[in-house]
Amino acid sequence: MNSWINLDALWKIIVVGVLVGAGLPALFAIGVRALNPPARTDRAAATPPAAGPIGCLVAAVCFAVVLAAIGWGVSVIVSHR
Repeated sequence: MNSWINLDALWKIIVVGVLVGAGLPALFAIGVRALNPPARTDRAAATPPAAGPIGCLVAAVCFAVVLAAIGWGVSVIVSHR
């Protein structure tokens, strides 16, 4: 182990950074996409597509995970002195 670089802490920081930095926005995007399914290609359908119950459930789970991560982050910041 190098005395300048703690490799154990470094890989933990990288993993958390990737998960929070790219994972949470991607999870939020999945939730938004689940609420807005792609439009059908046939011209006969005049009504826009609506999210079904599975889409709403997927979106709710995604948004709940994102909100829980935000709440956890705020609590970690507030609890440190």
